[in-house]
Amino acid sequence: MSAPLLAPPLLLPDDAANRALVAAVHPADWVAPTPADRYNLVVIGGGPAGLVAAFGAAGMGAKVALVERHLLGGDCLNLGCVPSKALIAVGHAAQAVRDAARLGVSTGPVAVDFAAAMARMRKIRAGIAPHDSAARLAEAGIDVFLGSAAFTGSDTVQVGASSLRFARCCIATGARAALPPIPGLEAVGALTNEGIFSLTERPDRLTVVGAGVIGCELAQAFARMGCAVTLIDQSDRVLPREEPEASALVQARLQADGVRLYLGAQISGFAREGDVRVTVLADGSRILGDQLLVATGRLPNLDLDLEKAGVAYTRAGITVDDQLRTSNRRIYAAGDVIGQAQFTHAADHQARIVLRNALFFGRARVSGLVIPRVTFTSPEVAAVGLSAEDAARNPNLTTYSVGMVETDRGRTDGENEGYCRVFADSKGRIHGAVIVAAQAGELLSPLTLAMTQGVTLGQIAGTIHPYPTRSELIFRVASAWNRTRLTPTALSLMTRLLAWRR
Repeated sequence: MSAPLLAPPLLLPDDAANRALVAAVHPADWVAPTPADRYNLVVIGGGPAGLVAAFGAAGMGAKVALVERHLLGGDCLNLGCVPSKALIAVGHAAQAVRDAARLGVSTGPVAVDFAAAMARMRKIRAGIAPHDSAARLAEAGIDVFLGSAAFTGSDTVQVGASSLRFARCCIATGARAALPPIPGLEAVGALTNEGIFSLTERPDRLTVVGAGVIGCELAQAFARMGCAVTLIDQSDRVLPREEPEASALVQARLQADGVRLYLGAQISGFAREGDVRVTVLADGSRILGDQLLVATGRLPNLDLDLEKAGVAYTRAGITVDDQLRTSNRRIYAAGDVIGQAQFTHAADHQARIVLRNALFFGRARVSGLVIPRVTFTSPEVAAVGLSAEDAARNPNLTTYSVGMVETDRGRTDGENEGYCRVFADSKGRIHGAVIVAAQAGELLSPLTLAMTQGVTLGQIAGTIHPYPTRSELIFRVASAWNRTRLTPTALSLMTRLLAWRR
């Protein structure tokens, strides 16, 4: 047995929840096992893709090693999905109380205990951690090495004093926050997703740079928790990768929640004046913040001596083919490190492709995946398949759209904004969909299933949906397609038939 490979990271604040988290996903007393002569699979990175690959391979009888230099569970557990959604839930609850008057419910002023909300988030994170823990991996027969990995050849990885030889390798090292090259940013003490969840005191003023998914989600959540939030982006609208109507609905809600927007803005620099972070715009405007959050994209983690293994990469990520194999036939890659769909659920299914192809001579292709995406703002924006812009360029596709206000459940719940839009061909096959509404992410799954399994809008229209529910939104879209089958010729024939039968 060798000594522990890497001291565990210190998570702030140093409280019981964070200590429990670290004890599960980077235990201080972890001792690296003696390496096997050769592994069927060495997995580098213990985030969603790496964990799925390691557990899956071990479950099928493979000899597996997993290497993680920071916290098992990756960004999703520690710095992304789990903590952000815990705070979004707090924001939802606070806003629901504020909005109660429109339903006839009288309430007093809303006050969010920021420290308690953050403590709750840390406890939730620590409670989930055992699922991704080093102990659980070891119980599954996986050799766990906590330390930094570096390739030393085409089939070997060095981790501290341990050399791991493999038949196949899966790189799943994820990505990290990208900081834009703007003067003064390093000196100003900016936060990314790696620091925002360590706050224990609510900043009176929060400046958020970047109006993409992370920026919009956290800007809204912090505004609803009582922060004065300013959101800045060089794009002329929030969520610029979504269709304009979806973007406009989210933008309006952000403003209604008190978020001050500077869109189409260029930042010339940052400065620090005492404890105040100053963001200076190109037009001379000065935005003051007690904290600054930068959410301007992600960069893949590539510091693995990839050249020694003959693995090709670009700044965008590791280069893979459609079967997720790199330029080294022994090595595959999955998850955020390949720079494609950077979602936890995408990483999960990419890892499953790696297992089939690397261990069992499979021919599964990443291009065959139907990958949905959700932005967890209010309203949520959920989409899958072709975008409205792509669909508009295809003469064989028709757009079917129904507003949330057209559903009785939308009216009873006071949800009059939002819509479901589906792009389908003449046979009712779905090629893409967008839903903007409360719980849009939950509503999208039936449409994703339909795309994956070839279920048509006609079949959805023929399925009984309970009334009144939000799912009626999908039923109404399917029924809109169904009505197109009633052509003028068919209507004329039916009219004549019914007249004959009178």
